[in-house]
Amino acid sequence: MRVLLIGANGYLGRFVADRLLADPAVQLTALGRGDDADVRFDLASGSPGALTRFLDAVHPGVVVNCAGATRGGARELTRHNTVAVATVCEALRRSGCGARLVQIGCGAEYGPSQPGSSTAEDAVPRPGGPYGVSKLAATELVLGSGLDAVVLRVFSPAGPGTPAGSPLGRLAEAMRRAMQSGDGELKLGGLGAQRDFVDVRDVARAVHAASLSAAQGVINIGSGRAVRLRDAAAVLARVAGYGGALHELDGPPGPLRATIGHPRPDPDHAAPVAYPYPDGCGSWQQADVRTARDRLGWRPRINLEESLADIWMEAACRI
Repeated sequence: MRVLLIGANGYLGRFVADRLLADPAVQLTALGRGDDADVRFDLASGSPGALTRFLDAVHPGVVVNCAGATRGGARELTRHNTVAVATVCEALRRSGCGARLVQIGCGAEYGPSQPGSSTAEDAVPRPGGPYGVSKLAATELVLGSGLDAVVLRVFSPAGPGTPAGSPLGRLAEAMRRAMQSGDGELKLGGLGAQRDFVDVRDVARAVHAASLSAAQGVINIGSGRAVRLRDAAAVLARVAGYGGALHELDGPPGPLRATIGHPRPDPDHAAPVAYPYPDGCGSWQQADVRTARDRLGWRPRINLEESLADIWMEAACRI
């Protein structure tokens, strides 16, 4: 099976590439903007015609699109998350390769959920920010394209390679700095939010399974369990061996109070601060992952403690 992987040098794409390369039946070609791609191509600015010619030359059986942007203004997010996917869909429609498309979506497409609930694929998406809007628009393009396509809505990825600018990455970096400077307390904000974390290696397994399956439509990829960021911070402190006190901002004095809110400036204390989850999904998100189990034969295998240990290992090695 020849697979064309778009965005192989990104956070998720690197692990998807490793997973596909481990399958001896897969012939992998990487397309992207980086120098390490087999073919350099920018989806946000390249034409569908140019991509069509490449598809006809390579003739893949599956196209996996891991490319996209998670940060930036609405215009940039639209270019990289929506226009880019429109280019892929149009190129596949024009091409004679007949490839299956595996598109990486995100849980932010759903927006805020009712606390205690699990979000299934039939939930009405109501994204709470420009990132979720741009990804939802991409999903709608894929679903309306008439292609053999599946969209994997990945909830909150975690594990090795987690960007330092992400909420868990910032948390690990704040803890590293606190330990490096000998601070006896770490001040954290926004720890009341609860998210469904799924390890990037499990996401890569889901992409591999989707590439081999005939499943179409939208499929959630998550752990099926919401975890409070306060609890994730406590686990991270344990695996890091941080013995200081964890104090949550915007709550009553004392360790790890339950109040949700943005950090307030505190001129009397200069302890490191980690900021809240900026995905527009409110205080709660938890995936219903039964469709992934039933249609892909997929279940998450790696627990959050192992993911956090890998995040910490990378943060601790930074100078």
